[in-house]
Amino acid sequence: MAFASSSSSSLSFPLQKSCNAYPATGILYGLPFTTRLRSPIRQIIRMSAVQAEKPGLSYESLPIKPPSHPTYDLLGVIKSALAEDAGDRGDVTCLATIPSDMEVEAHFLAKENGIVAGIALAEMVFYEVDPTLKVEWSQKDGDSVHKGLEFGKVYGRAHSIVVAERVVLNFMQRMSGVATLTKAMADLASPACILETRKTAPGLRLVDKWAVLIGGGKNHRMGLFDMVMIKDNHISIAGGITNALKSVDLYLQQRNLQMEVEVETRTIDEVDKVLDYASQTKTSLTRIMLDNMVVPLSNGDVDVSMLEQAVNLIKGRFETEASGNVTLETVHKIGQTGVDYISSGALTHSVKALDISLKIDTELALQVGRRTKRA
Repeated sequence: MAFASSSSSSLSFPLQKSCNAYPATGILYGLPFTTRLRSPIRQIIRMSAVQAEKPGLSYESLPIKPPSHPTYDLLGVIKSALAEDAGDRGDVTCLATIPSDMEVEAHFLAKENGIVAGIALAEMVFYEVDPTLKVEWSQKDGDSVHKGLEFGKVYGRAHSIVVAERVVLNFMQRMSGVATLTKAMADLASPACILETRKTAPGLRLVDKWAVLIGGGKNHRMGLFDMVMIKDNHISIAGGITNALKSVDLYLQQRNLQMEVEVETRTIDEVDKVLDYASQTKTSLTRIMLDNMVVPLSNGDVDVSMLEQAVNLIKGRFETEASGNVTLETVHKIGQTGVDYISSGALTHSVKALDISLKIDTELALQVGRRTKRA
């Protein structure tokens, strides 16, 4: 199999010369202390800013860049995942069975069809465990893979590969599952755009949302800080949808803030109230969410007439977003109503991981896979 050079997708991190951060136990991620001592510690890289000022790290070469977040520490998430696996002893099985100087080659194997995601993140994990590992890919993030396809390989110290294996696969399988479902939803939703929500795994917000981008979706707000989103509880506490909108406009004006504002509506009456307020007042409102206006029917179909009515009332004055009862079976019909966006929490909160393995003996792995119908 011909593999593309890894130079275009490999990420290099700026190095820190001090070795003071090595643990007193002498073991980091299950590798012998003397082995890790040859590899300097890297700085924590935060994802908040353009990385161009850090000469060793470039996201510009990635086919699909991660979303931005002002405080999210992606390398910290990687370190945490490795540390929870290593515990206070490291990989005792690896230390007991694998000679420290042995080098091997392991291959990534897709065990089902889907969209691969997490390739760039996998390289970060491998680099964190052992910068001497070499990784090559025949696919890139966002490409299709099919059952039985070998789409990448890593070679170098056997210790390092086995220690990194599960963390790499955990990230890749989850991200690929998210990307695969997103791709299916996005294709069916067209011309509407598919969005995820904040219903992500704790600690994996940026990772989950990156996978949505890889799958062809778009990101909703990253968190509570980057968009005003007036939801049902805000409306109830504020004493109505008009009061909530007034309060938001006043808050933004007093603080000279400019950001997107979305309001959730649940009835045609609430849509009318929003439009009436906006016709009389200069408002920062940019999008109207039309929540649960897709009504399930007893025959398994859905009634989208209320959603269509709301979209026609708004007439393009604001962006529109449909939410609720969004599935693979309903998303196409929803997308034909003229709504701009369709949001689905299921993209991340109910993800089915894509089955991927990393095998040194790929021939035996394929034999077993064929026997179990997984390759």
